[in-house]
Amino acid sequence: MRQLHNAMIVSLITASLLAAAAILTPTITRAEPAGAPHTPASGPWRSPVGALDLLTRFDPPPEPWLAGHRGVDLAAGADLPVTAAGPGTVVFADDLAGRGVVSIVHDNGLRTTYEPVQPLVAAGETVTAGQTIGRLQTGHASCPGHTCLHLGLKRGPLYLDPMLLFGMGKVRLLPRPGRPEARR
Repeated sequence: MRQLHNAMIVSLITASLLAAAAILTPTITRAEPAGAPHTPASGPWRSPVGALDLLTRFDPPPEPWLAGHRGVDLAAGADLPVTAAGPGTVVFADDLAGRGVVSIVHDNGLRTTYEPVQPLVAAGETVTAGQTIGRLQTGHASCPGHTCLHLGLKRGPLYLDPMLLFGMGKVRLLPRPGRPEARR
């Protein structure tokens, strides 16, 4: 029984490391000076609005049901074309709670979400990296006085820092299930 338990633990750790590698592998980019807008190198992931001028960072809540900022806000001009960060299939392109939203599922199990945008694609369409999916609208709540694109990233139910796609995000480690959190 103990051997089975140990084998399961090793399997879970291996699966976690492989998942982290799958997320991080395509994100190696060149170093940039701190505070400089970042334009990613060519690769599988592309900025949806040109330079990555970060206005609001990823700030997930400590518990899934609490308030937090589950994506990033990128500065951009109103009515600017918004492009797909990577190839995938559009799973949602419509109005949601008074704002336009486009959501794309990618082959690697990631899902990117873009708002507020006026969608130019429809659910079920296949898109390529860099393809225009909508036009940026004004009025995103976490960017008062600015026009910005809110970019979200998920793998299953877990929100991730979208800047990981471009080699700039922070990896967030979570406690092991069934174990109390380490004391700080």
